Amino acid sequence: MATLANPELRTSTISTGSKQTAPQRYVALDAFRGFIMICLVATGFGFSKLEGHPLWGFFAQQVDHVAWEGLVFWDLIQPAFMFMVGVAMPFSMARREADGAGFGSNLAHVLKRCLILVALSNLFTVVHSGKIEFGLINVLSQIAFTYLLCFLIMQLPFRAQIGACAGILALHWGLFAMFPGPDGAFSQEGNIGQVIDKAVLGRNYTGLYVTINFISSTATTLFGVWTAYLLRQGKSHREIMKTLALAAVGAMALGLALTPVNPMVKRIWTASFAFYSTGWVLLMLLAFYWLVEVKGYRRAVFPLLVVGANSIFAYCVSQLMRGSIHRTVGVLTGSFEWIGTLAPVIHATATMGVIWYMCYWLYQRRAYVKI
Repeated sequence: MATLANPELRTSTISTGSKQTAPQRYVALDAFRGFIMICLVATGFGFSKLEGHPLWGFFAQQVDHVAWEGLVFWDLIQPAFMFMVGVAMPFSMARREADGAGFGSNLAHVLKRCLILVALSNLFTVVHSGKIEFGLINVLSQIAFTYLLCFLIMQLPFRAQIGACAGILALHWGLFAMFPGPDGAFSQEGNIGQVIDKAVLGRNYTGLYVTINFISSTATTLFGVWTAYLLRQGKSHREIMKTLALAAVGAMALGLALTPVNPMVKRIWTASFAFYSTGWVLLMLLAFYWLVEVKGYRRAVFPLLVVGANSIFAYCVSQLMRGSIHRTVGVLTGSFEWIGTLAPVIHATATMGVIWYMCYWLYQRRAYVKI
């Protein structure tokens, strides 16, 4: 997933007054990517084990997905992950085209990445379940689908891209509406997504997730592509921040407006969820843009940059080795039980610290894991 891991793809311009001129990287993108990946790899920093605590209980609620309708911070991690894949795409494709790559070469490149992502996602499934079980709901498989679809959509004029996005969301909504489950279009059990998975895979996923989430989540990745279009225009910081803010408010408002007829459900990635979650992602990106690109606090976000520059490596390590690292840290420290209430938080943070240092070791050597 080089779209997530290549720091050289994020090019930017330096602001000199009202406009920007000299080329440089958008460090804010690496920092934001690192922030999201650290949250994901740290699995909520252990706060989930403090559920019901009078002080820390609120944080426990924020690091566990809602049961069905609604949204908390943890429900924004995957949308942010997929959004940032979209942000990287125009930068990556522009670099390849500058090197002489045409549509055919780029398509072959995209297809290769998609196959690798699907293979990796199923490898992780085997590692976690202990049995061979093909699936397409892992975030890497979902990214593979959206990456390919967004690449094809990017070949269209911008207005046609908007139409394609609207059509994708309408198709997803229409499938659920035309083939309702026992409790209606967006039934938790027996919805069209589960019917398709049962017919194709012979089973349904745990957690009420469905494979056809990739249809609507393509819009989330496409919103990232359009954000990259904005960043590549060489506008002033003021103009970029204003556009991001307006887009965030607009996306959140549209998501809320759709909720009465299209409930906000991450587990099936409804249109209202796609819009509303993107609004929050844009606000987070805006905060990082202001902090890093406008105020220049780059040293402060260095720990995030280390992971952001090697996010695919961090993700793979977390999938394959996090359990072993966590257990080893626990043995060496007594699971920090001597600290008291926050022991799970310190334990999870220490585990993340080990993975961070692995990323730092690569960062020092300018080694970046790519797909």
